[in-house]
Amino acid sequence: MNTHCGDRMNLTSEKLPKNPFYTSLSHYAAKNQKLFQWRKEKTDHYSHATLVDTALQLLKERIRRGDTLAYFLRGQLYFEEEKGVEYMKKIVDSPCPKARHLKFAAAYNLGRAYYEGKGVKRSDEEAERLWLFAADSGNPKASVKAQSILGLYYSTKEPKELEKAFYWHSQACGNGNLESQGALGLMYFYGQGIRQDTEAALHCLREAAERGNVYAQGNLVEYFYKMKFFTKCVAFSKRIADYDEAHDIPTIAQVTDCLPEFISRGMAMASFYHARCLQLGLGVTKDEATAKHYYSKPGGRVKMAVWEDAEIASLHKQNSYQRPAGDLRPKQTTGTPQQLAL
Repeated sequence: MNTHCGDRMNLTSEKLPKNPFYTSLSHYAAKNQKLFQWRKEKTDHYSHATLVDTALQLLKERIRRGDTLAYFLRGQLYFEEEKGVEYMKKIVDSPCPKARHLKFAAAYNLGRAYYEGKGVKRSDEEAERLWLFAADSGNPKASVKAQSILGLYYSTKEPKELEKAFYWHSQACGNGNLESQGALGLMYFYGQGIRQDTEAALHCLREAAERGNVYAQGNLVEYFYKMKFFTKCVAFSKRIADYDEAHDIPTIAQVTDCLPEFISRGMAMASFYHARCLQLGLGVTKDEATAKHYYSKPGGRVKMAVWEDAEIASLHKQNSYQRPAGDLRPKQTTGTPQQLAL
């Protein structure tokens, strides 16, 4: 499984631990739209800048009174602007019992700051230390997001520590994390960090796919294609391939809490294999014009280039294949076709 996203993982922040009161309030609001219609009628009073400024003023007053929750909220509000590090540090270091339930989320966010170098000097070691604290040995009441990120971190760092990656993905999956459930499926599939087990791999991937993990869905599409289940491949891939990347990725990321990088990869895999089936008439009536449409999608183009380079490398190895004159693509030098496909 190749879980590496470019040079560094692109992470998202840990949200405030859920409060049953606010959860029930949001449900009430959703069922009573008329009660909140006035907000739509007075949008000039509720611009993003105005709301942020008002929130900061309220939080400043609550911080003055020693409210630890206000420290967390202000740090989260400032985080994207690289001003929230000090607030998160105050939560992590606070001896106040009222801050205890916020420490894990704050430690995860602070670890992200060190990992990305936002507001502090970048340090993988400090990020790892904070994430381990936030993960709290797999405690379901700690930061499950930290548990999942540790799984990704140990599978992408050099040298890789795949046994640790498997352990943390297992902990996060057991605590309901959807990203880690898909990652476990791939680790089982390729025998990375654990003994290879196709049955366990497919179980994880199918469950993750049913819960909305697009990367797991894309990998199932690839599995169907390679196993020559072409009819199933076509039917399953079309819905995923028809996503609009610009609009659907942020929405899916918000709903599933999966990283946008992997959602995009899942869409790319589905687009490519759907196009491949259309081009060759596998499990569907041959339609090269429609195939070009799916190949033309951003992810489909990337997958097409990877596929062609992998096939050329395979032919070169088996038949001393010579690249055609004028083929200016860089030679494939590292990675197996399975790794490149992911």
